[in-house]
Amino acid sequence: MTPLEQLLREMIETEGPLRLDRYMSLCLGHPAHGYYIAREPFGSSGDFITAPEISQMFGELIGIWCAAAWAAVGKPAQFQLVELGPGRGTLMADILRASKVMPGFLAAAGLHLVETSPRLRALQKQAIGQPVIWHDTLASVPEGPMILVANEFFDAIPIRQFERRAGRWFERVVGLAGGRLALGLSESEAAQGQGALGSDGDIVEFAPERSAIAGEIGGRLARQPGAALIVDYGHLASAPGDTLQALRKHQFVPVTQSPGESDITSHVDFEALAKALQADGAVAWPALTQRIFLLAMGLDARTAALAGKAGAKEAETLRRAATRLAEETQMGNLFKVLAATSPGLATPYPFGGT
Repeated sequence: MTPLEQLLREMIETEGPLRLDRYMSLCLGHPAHGYYIAREPFGSSGDFITAPEISQMFGELIGIWCAAAWAAVGKPAQFQLVELGPGRGTLMADILRASKVMPGFLAAAGLHLVETSPRLRALQKQAIGQPVIWHDTLASVPEGPMILVANEFFDAIPIRQFERRAGRWFERVVGLAGGRLALGLSESEAAQGQGALGSDGDIVEFAPERSAIAGEIGGRLARQPGAALIVDYGHLASAPGDTLQALRKHQFVPVTQSPGESDITSHVDFEALAKALQADGAVAWPALTQRIFLLAMGLDARTAALAGKAGAKEAETLRRAATRLAEETQMGNLFKVLAATSPGLATPYPFGGT
């Protein structure tokens, strides 16, 4: 039994079953035993590998996109370059290196990372190697022109789930069965608010906190010039389904197993995310698959350029990385890319279908 599991058991015994969003929040962010506070999740020795860790090319192409976005908003003399959930700092380091192709970009950029983990902040400082301001939330990032990036950030935002049984909706919760953590169902006002539609066995997911953060981004883009790029795994259209999952040592495990020692996420509903961005005034452009985005941004050309300067073994590694990032059966179709901009700006490439 993990230390967090013991605390959760005591909490449930005292307060009753926990809603899924609260359970996720505690598992990922408990100040002493939370997954992102106490563990090193990234890389082959951790629990999962993100796109920036697979290849520098991913971050370089996003860096080019950010530089182009800065130019599109008029090259402001000062702007906020923001990343939500920056991991080990690999993506931002690659963005900064690639964006050197745009004169003036780095001089104008103020670096702001939204990160709550002191351990990860230390890794980010080491990877980036230049002045950074850290924030617990986006709210404390100063106002002003902004280019924002979020890669595999929204999937870890807690969700709520509702399940239909015997013609009624119930909320999914985490309680105790036989003294161990277990998923169950509970009556709630929110569950009854789902209405009469649906079939028995249907599960629907809602992420109020996810929508709130997207709305905050949208509000900033409505007030001041800027753009945001969101990359994550998920689905383009809202639909019923259970996407809650836990990952430990690169293997899927039950979400109630080893709390605090496994990553718990869900697939991002990009339709809902776009609506939240637009509701607060931003323009959300139709999302693309990661494959379409990376290929349009020049993944093949960048792979060839790097491979041409590398030895045979390194060149093959580069080609395998490109395949993993963009192949339809790997990350290419599962991951989606959503862009949002301030009103009145031109369609950001490659979201206009060109």
